[in-house]
Amino acid sequence: MARGIGIGDQVAITATVRRRVTEDRVSVSIPSYGFPHSIIDHTKVKKGQQTELAGEITRIDEEGGRVTVDMGPLVTVDIDKVRLVEKYRPPKRKSRCVTWWIKVIVPHPSSYAF
Repeated sequence: MARGIGIGDQVAITATVRRRVTEDRVSVSIPSYGFPHSIIDHTKVKKGQQTELAGEITRIDEEGGRVTVDMGPLVTVDIDKVRLVEKYRPPKRKSRCVTWWIKVIVPHPSSYAF
């Protein structure tokens, strides 16, 4: 995969503030997205200021060079516009395999006394 990015990784996208829509919501421009997007923001950001949006990768299109990021709504952007924050690590198995328990609980038929 390009740049070591995979499904489930946490990534960040740098967006530019377009304008304040309401008292607690601002409209941002996401590079290579092509649609307006608004986020909840309680700070006093100004027009043109950069902000980071974080999300998880759900789909990778290697041929087109695009990734889909889950930031609430799904946003598809160019792969060079995202920055890797944290690599996905599958959860560790906490218990032993089921076959181990079968060997302990169920004795072998040759050990039966007739």
